[in-house]
Amino acid sequence: MRRTRLPSLDALLAFEACARLGSFEAAAHELALTASAVAKRLAGLEERLAQELLTRGAKGPVLTPAGHEYLPQVRQALALLQAMPLHQRASQQRERLRVTSTPTFARQVLVPALPGFTAAHPQLELELTLSVPLLAEGDAGADAEIRHGAVPDDIALAQVLLRDRLTPLAAPALLARHAPLRMPADLLALPLLRTPLQPWAPWLRAAGLTDAPEPDDGPRLVDLGLTLAAALAGQGVVLARLSLARHELAEGRLVQPFALTVPAERHYGLAVHRPSAAAEAFAAWLHGHCRALQDGQLENSSAAH
Repeated sequence: MRRTRLPSLDALLAFEACARLGSFEAAAHELALTASAVAKRLAGLEERLAQELLTRGAKGPVLTPAGHEYLPQVRQALALLQAMPLHQRASQQRERLRVTSTPTFARQVLVPALPGFTAAHPQLELELTLSVPLLAEGDAGADAEIRHGAVPDDIALAQVLLRDRLTPLAAPALLARHAPLRMPADLLALPLLRTPLQPWAPWLRAAGLTDAPEPDDGPRLVDLGLTLAAALAGQGVVLARLSLARHELAEGRLVQPFALTVPAERHYGLAVHRPSAAAEAFAAWLHGHCRALQDGQLENSSAAH
C-alpha cells in the first residue's frame, strides 16, 4: 500500500478550531498558542493540500467550498482519535497552565514551593518558562507572567507579589579575608557586586553613606541570580533581596553583616494574560506564598533590630 504523507495533527486542530470559533484569536486561546502560530499552522495545511480552506475576511476566517467539504472529514477523524481508550487517560484530561517568570524568582522562590501547588491542584499541569527581564523578552504564549519592575509603570498595584527588603550579604570566606565590619562605612573596603537591576544607592543612603558612589569595578551582572552566585563564590558583597537569599542565609552560605534593611524600589508582580480557573488558582496560591515570605522578612528584620 502506498504511504500517504498526512498533514500534522496540530494543523488539523488549528483548522477545526478556526472554523468552529470563527477567529484566529479565539482558536489561539483554546489551543494555548498565539494567533500568528495558528495562522502559520493553517497556512502549512493549505500548502500541503494545495487548497485554500479559509478566506481571511474582515469579520474573521470564512470557509471556502473546499473547507466546507474538508471540515466534517477532519472532525470525524479527530473524534475517532479522541474516542481511543488510551486518549481518555486522566493525564490527558488535565488542564494546562503556562507561566513565564524572571529566572531568579523562578529558581529561588517559585520552584522550591511548587510541590505545595501541585499537591493542592493535581488536575493542573503547570509549564514554567523563563523570561529575560532587561530585554523585556517573555513567553508570548504564556497564560500568566511574573514580572520585575516599577509600580505602577510595569506592574499594577493589585499584581504585586512581594515588597522585598534589601541588605548586603557576603560569603563567610570573603569576610574572613578582610578586617571585621564594625560600621557600614567599613563595607566600602570590600568589592561590591553590581547589577543594573539593583543599584546600591538606597541602602547606602539609609546607612548615612550619601557620598559613596555606585561600584564601578568588576563585571556588570545583568541578572539578580548571577549576583547571588558571585557572592556565594566569595567574589564580592551583594545587595540582595531577602526573599531570594533566604535559603543561603539559613544554611550559613551567606551572612548578613548589618541589620539595616531598606525596601526595594522595584517589585515582583503577577500578570494574568488569559484568565481561567487554573490561572486564578495559581494566582491565589502564589500571592499567599509570597505574603508568607514577606511576613517572614518583617519578623526577621524586627528580631535583628
